[in-house]
Amino acid sequence: MRKGVVVDVGAEDRARLAAIVANRNSPQKHVWRARIVLLTADGLGTAAIMRRTGKSKSVVWRWQERFMQRGVEGLLRDKTRPPRKPPLDKAVIAGVKAGHKYDRSRRRWCQPASRRVSCPRGPAHWREACDGRP
Repeated sequence: MRKGVVVDVGAEDRARLAAIVANRNSPQKHVWRARIVLLTADGLGTAAIMRRTGKSKSVVWRWQERFMQRGVEGLLRDKTRPPRKPPLDKAVIAGVKAGHKYDRSRRRWCQPASRRVSCPRGPAHWREACDGRP
């Protein structure tokens, strides 16, 4: 364990961590996080914890620190991350809901051909609105 790092685990927290480790339905990531904290509380060093859990030094340090800051709840909750894909623009959502199709070559929204033909103004109206392109 790093010098100056003291993990105080009370009886209530120890019982809760032991229950997480013993429960076969607990997610494995919660189990090894709880094991890291329990082994730290038992006085084992970082190298011994690494051998027993199979995790790297930075992982052991991360979860020791997270427990010291947030307790058991910090071990059971992952930090939020930004989504992989940015959210869609409101104009795109509105166009999709209306059944329109985005024409990249003209950079604008057009109604599908099936809706153009059934227009009360007739197909000529759509030819004019879409620059003569079907």
